[in-house]
Amino acid sequence: MGSITGATATRPHVVCVPVPLQGHITPMLKLAKLLHHKGFHVTFVHTEYNRKRLLRSKGPNALDGLPNFHFETIPDGLPPSDADVSQDAALLCDSTSKNCLVPFCNLLSKLNDTSSSNVPPVTCIISDGCMSFTLDAADKFGIPDVQFWTPSSCGFLSYMHFRHLVERGLIPLKDASYLTNGYLETKIDWIPGMKTIRLKDLPNFIRTTDENDIVLKFVLHETERTSRASAIILNTFDSFEQDALDALSSMLPCIYTIGPLLLLADQIEDDNLKSINSNLWKEELGCVEWLNSKEPNSVVYVNFGSITVITPQQLIEFAWGLTNSEKPFLWVIRPDLVVGDIAIVPPEFVTRTKNRGRLASWCPQEQILRHPSIGGFLTHNGWNSTLESVCSGVPMLSWPFFAEQQINCIYCCTVWGIGMEIDNNVQRDEVENLLRELMDGKKGSEMKKKVLEWKTKAEVATRPGGTSYQNLDKLIAEVLLTRNV
Repeated sequence: MGSITGATATRPHVVCVPVPLQGHITPMLKLAKLLHHKGFHVTFVHTEYNRKRLLRSKGPNALDGLPNFHFETIPDGLPPSDADVSQDAALLCDSTSKNCLVPFCNLLSKLNDTSSSNVPPVTCIISDGCMSFTLDAADKFGIPDVQFWTPSSCGFLSYMHFRHLVERGLIPLKDASYLTNGYLETKIDWIPGMKTIRLKDLPNFIRTTDENDIVLKFVLHETERTSRASAIILNTFDSFEQDALDALSSMLPCIYTIGPLLLLADQIEDDNLKSINSNLWKEELGCVEWLNSKEPNSVVYVNFGSITVITPQQLIEFAWGLTNSEKPFLWVIRPDLVVGDIAIVPPEFVTRTKNRGRLASWCPQEQILRHPSIGGFLTHNGWNSTLESVCSGVPMLSWPFFAEQQINCIYCCTVWGIGMEIDNNVQRDEVENLLRELMDGKKGSEMKKKVLEWKTKAEVATRPGGTSYQNLDKLIAEVLLTRNV
């Protein structure tokens, strides 16, 4: 991959600011590594809360960084805590939007004080689309601010139309009965670039009766500020989401599709850079060795991501669905997976599956999905997980929970042909039957063929000459270096 040359003093300096949640940190860190590889000095900004978590999960040297790749922290504005869980997303977003601008500006001033910082002056910012307070900082310091929206393009397109949903009186909901009376089946056929969908397919933040709902107001606020950004980055590739991208480009002309980022990051050959890790949970590395003993395409991988919480009864239904399917499985159960309780599976489940199942608290997901023994992925359809599954050629069984996971699921099932959906009211019989279909059935076979086709297209997009590969170079030349001297 091409790179910028020059002495440290003249390196362009990018400050990367992710939303302090695992699903946002992961792609931002991949982008930061790519920019470092291309010659940028990188400052990656964690919150103080996540700094503590990373040092616990990865060890005391986890944030030492490398030459020209440094970590800094700012407070998130929430009360101090030493917990080891994902913070409440609504409270976190509300707090960062109100409390982070001043400490972030102070950080930029500190970095720009070349007499003491020993780093080149900051030349650009890349912030998560949901950290738009950085736009005000960029204006103050006279530098470009590129927004990286980490959802799918169809998810981002949905968020960009929340204002229209409000204006049409479709949200907020009139009362709680609208959640169950069929109202959410209302067809939406007026969003450009999106085939006819239902209200229930849109990000679940619309399912509120409160016009002052924290997250609804937050989404409206952040999307309205998007037009101020110097450019928009999306972690996708053109052929995968062409219709949504065309629609977004008419609203926000300066869009750069540079995904899947994991395939671009795979091309970095610097082992030191590869060793920088962002997992907030300690990984159980024995999972890979366990998979080595399994037949090709035989194991179901189960992981609902870093935020999803389920009820004890849902945990039991998934457990018995896995048991009765008789399929080997690797199931990641985070310590905070079950809402308000410790995740405990039935003892009989453990007994009956001990020879073909493995439970883990966290694992290196990209490595797991690429393992030849993995034949299917039971997932929440977060965007990182969806792309990782596509890039690994693994079909999905989808149980969306939160944010834009529902629209990702709908696209997987109806547009891309690579997934099947489990009903939200999870039942063990449905889980069993869909797992059997995923692993052995005709539909599963068709999905496997289709996901391998998308995998090839993703690889083409990220190779030299591919659209995403070229777009990264264009982003650097056309936006990120415009302040560089």
